[in-house]
Amino acid sequence: MNRLALIPLLGALLVTTGCSFLGLHGRNATDPATAEAIAMASIGTHRSEKNIARNVYRHPVETLSFFGLRSDMTVIEALPGGLWYSEILAPVLRDKGLYIAANYDADLPDQPDYRLRGRANMVARFANEAEFFGSARIAKLSAPISIDLGEPGSADMVLTFRSNHGWIREGAIDAVYAAFFEVLKPGGVLGVVQHRASDQTDLSTFNGYVSQERVIELVGAAGFVLEATSEINANAKDSANYEGGVWTLPPTLLLGDEDRAKYLAIGESDRMTLRFRKPTTEP
Repeated sequence: MNRLALIPLLGALLVTTGCSFLGLHGRNATDPATAEAIAMASIGTHRSEKNIARNVYRHPVETLSFFGLRSDMTVIEALPGGLWYSEILAPVLRDKGLYIAANYDADLPDQPDYRLRGRANMVARFANEAEFFGSARIAKLSAPISIDLGEPGSADMVLTFRSNHGWIREGAIDAVYAAFFEVLKPGGVLGVVQHRASDQTDLSTFNGYVSQERVIELVGAAGFVLEATSEINANAKDSANYEGGVWTLPPTLLLGDEDRAKYLAIGESDRMTLRFRKPTTEP
């Protein structure tokens, strides 16, 4: 992949998506310089071609602009997994802000191997690629057992990408959003992206999708106010009813070569994109 060839396309993207940040005002605004930094980080040399290929499905410039990201913020990302968004957020925040990855608590006993491997990879990359990740920090988010995101009221923004289904399954969703509410400053932003079901989804036949109404209900119960919704990450091709759940679709492709072309043509899941805010005054 010729990354330099992508720069003119990113320039066009900044123009066509300018309404995502230029149309917002004050505390909601992502400034053009930050939007440009997001775009450049999304194709940076620290990113694999596989991760860059996901840009077309995950729309990082539009999504982070919708959330109102600014380069001087303190931002917590919940459960960064393979660091897909970390690779974009940390460079944008490196010089004037702070990126915090809220990951599993490695000190807890009986952790699944994949969690320990993921955390070890994150620690190594933060240490070995400081030119990109800067002074990125790590917080604890093994809900509901061990949560330590930092001092109350210390973060400007908390972001969660495709994690709500896991917290619901584990009975941890209330604890998670209570912790997000506590760590955010009054007026702080909570950004949520989640695989979207068409209805209330029977969680006893869990497939990774959650209805938008259910997510709004759960987040609102923690005290957050829904400020805006977006269809940035919508995908009308996704029927959300696969035997293997959302993992049938890319990038997981759970069924391997079985109907592979079909699922690649669908693309990644249909996703809700929601912006909430912590009220500036307690109710």
